Amino acid sequence: MTPDLVASLYPLLTAEASAEAYASGTEPGDLEQAVWLRLLERLEVEGPPRDPHDWLRSAVRNEARRSRRTSRDERPYETEPAGDAEHEPEQLALAAARRRALRDVVRRLPGRCPRLIEALLSPKDLTYREIAGELGISQGSLGPERSRCLGCLRRLLTPEVAAR
Repeated sequence: MTPDLVASLYPLLTAEASAEAYASGTEPGDLEQAVWLRLLERLEVEGPPRDPHDWLRSAVRNEARRSRRTSRDERPYETEPAGDAEHEPEQLALAAARRRALRDVVRRLPGRCPRLIEALLSPKDLTYREIAGELGISQGSLGPERSRCLGCLRRLLTPEVAAR
């Protein structure tokens, strides 16, 4: 590619790419780069275009259309594509740290709340009847007690969440 050709096409390419970029959902610089690449490929195979300015306008429109088609067909991953992220060492360590922090806060709760919240968090998945029997309270008072304990837990966690 000759320096004269680059110098003569550069301002036109910048203007055309800026005009087409918004509608194609791409960056003007990406369009410019794609068109320069097309021009290099063309120069290698066919030589310079007869009318470089017309060729450039057409190439910018073609690249913008290609970009629109590509963005319409491509969708971002909803989750990490590789592996099961939940079982990665980093994720396991972070989850363990969150559980430890939660249990530390639960231990600071007043009255029966630590035992009640621990029972609710139990991996045994206890029923309300089993939790009430374990705590020695009636099943009917378990709901209101749970609400009070969760309110206390929220108040204790708010400063910790805000600090992060």
